[in-house]
Amino acid sequence: MWLVVLVVVASDKFKGSVGSDGVAAALAEGMRRARGDVVVDWVAVADGGDGTLAAVVGAGFEFVPVTAAGPTGVPVRSGYARRGDTAVVELADVCGLVRLPGGVPSPMAASSRGVGEVLAAAIDDGCTRVILGIGGSASTDGGAGLIRALGARVLDAHGEEVPEGGAGLLAAESLELAAVRKRLQGVELVVACDVDNPLTGPTGAAATYGPQKGAGPGEVEELDSALGHWADLVAQTLSQEHRHTARTAGVDLRSTSCVGRRDARDAPGAGAAGGVGFAVLAVLDGELQAGIGLVLELVGFRERVAGADLLVTGEGKLDEQTLRGKAVVGVAAAGAAADVPVVAVCGANTLDGERLREAGIGKAYALTDLEPDVRRCIADPVPLLRLLGEQIAADLR
Repeated sequence: MWLVVLVVVASDKFKGSVGSDGVAAALAEGMRRARGDVVVDWVAVADGGDGTLAAVVGAGFEFVPVTAAGPTGVPVRSGYARRGDTAVVELADVCGLVRLPGGVPSPMAASSRGVGEVLAAAIDDGCTRVILGIGGSASTDGGAGLIRALGARVLDAHGEEVPEGGAGLLAAESLELAAVRKRLQGVELVVACDVDNPLTGPTGAAATYGPQKGAGPGEVEELDSALGHWADLVAQTLSQEHRHTARTAGVDLRSTSCVGRRDARDAPGAGAAGGVGFAVLAVLDGELQAGIGLVLELVGFRERVAGADLLVTGEGKLDEQTLRGKAVVGVAAAGAAADVPVVAVCGANTLDGERLREAGIGKAYALTDLEPDVRRCIADPVPLLRLLGEQIAADLR
């Protein structure tokens, strides 16, 4: 008589090839084909980028539809996930790269306004804790679009609203935040963020991610300058707010800093999502946390993996970037905490055994071990994943 073997599959998507659900289904089929005693449980995971909404909805959150502005202003049908007074908002689903009309980049004019509109809808609907996933953005606007959707006004020297997008920030001369303060009163904002870039400079939002969003060298330079100007304006506005608050409270300004909130442009994560991280830290008093950790908590991952015989995680490519807080490492850490052995599946693997073990992964199974042609692996991964599933099942003890 067979003993039941429980395998939990918690893989990220293989970007550009197959979704996390497809990975899990193919692995499960292969494992069952090799061993009749295997029971497979699939848990959708994400790190705050695309797939985050699907992961939490799959875990029982209610999806609430919202129509909002895409990255170029074209309305898209998106929404947020809700459970009780907690909402989950995914930037990628509303104004991320995947929402660019025809896939055509718009590095200078793309805006984060849409995610602000979804966030506003969740808050106006009574949600008092919002988890905001900010991976996969199409814009480099310093989060100006986001806070404008929440009620902020970003004005030029003539008192007119500046254009949407990063380039428009160069004309910004004043910032009004009263409506934002009122709307976010009593709201806790937590951002799922897995990068530590500052807002500006050689490792900032424009220099690091601008080219991925279609910006050429000259545009990167202009965007970086615009973000620096935006950070100056935000710091000036927050200092003025601080002075006003101090005077209203009867505080002696000589005994307190007139700077108010610290200048957040150099804070780790300020450059996330084209500067959305900066706006959340500096203007919205939000908190940045590791994306995969937040998502695992929301989907009840600890309970799902308890008692499992094996945990299978994965992503399209295992490399040094994987080790910088991506989903695979977060899942592996959760497996270690539950004393469950972990293996990984991937399209290709560049990490040696020692690096894998340091990340909590006992073994990696790669599509390229079966099919050296990477293009074939990307185009038709499912049969190969089934074969990897058979290998994993055969290795079970």
